[in-house]
Amino acid sequence: MKVTFLGTGTSQGVPIIGSKHPVCLSDDPKDKRLRVSVLLEWDDFSYVIDCGPDFRQQMLKNNVEKIDGILFTHEHNDHVIGLDDVRPFYFRQGEISIYSHERVLEQLKQRFAYVFQVNNKYPGAPSLNTNIIDDEEFVIGNLKVKPINVYHPELQVYGFRFGDFAYVTDAKIIPDSEMEKLKGVKTLVLNALRKEEHHSHLTLGEALEVVDKLKPERAYFTHISHHMGFHEEVQKELPENVFLAYDNLKISV
Repeated sequence: MKVTFLGTGTSQGVPIIGSKHPVCLSDDPKDKRLRVSVLLEWDDFSYVIDCGPDFRQQMLKNNVEKIDGILFTHEHNDHVIGLDDVRPFYFRQGEISIYSHERVLEQLKQRFAYVFQVNNKYPGAPSLNTNIIDDEEFVIGNLKVKPINVYHPELQVYGFRFGDFAYVTDAKIIPDSEMEKLKGVKTLVLNALRKEEHHSHLTLGEALEVVDKLKPERAYFTHISHHMGFHEEVQKELPENVFLAYDNLKISV
């Protein structure tokens, strides 16, 4: 599987509008972060985890011509509000499959009522094939997916395990039962917002503790704030198998 980090930033992205913070003024492209999302490609399949406000830009930047579906971690705007931009895929391919918790689907129906309208539906609106995720494994393409329940801090958020690869974002709490589900992963993607304490996201230190417990071969941190610091400086502080992800980074898992 090829994993492309479409975005590695927090809810406001980096740089933040109008900010004079040194990281926001950086010329290093690794310090410029769109809202968090990844593209997964294997065999003839192509899926995205989350589609935030930068979804269109991310698809164009990476020359994505086809997506088979979208997996949603949770309903916050920086993870869902780009849903309307699946229209070009819908016009070429037909219905787009989406996978989400039932609670998230209800939120999508409120924010995108015209997409889910049954009678007198606007002709330009996309059609979606909805799939409810619970705690059971499900299949996308020819691949089994194991949902991982994490908390943000009270809000339930889904992480996903695909064989030896796992993707977890917006976590503050990972229960022991869910850590068990992550044991044995070789490549782990995990949120790490900043070095200072935060009420709803893992800090860099907390994310490193998770990595130390799970001991993957490689770990990549995402959902990164400008408060984390400059990419190149922070990377030098990390263990040799732990990396700050950055936009458009491609890895094989």
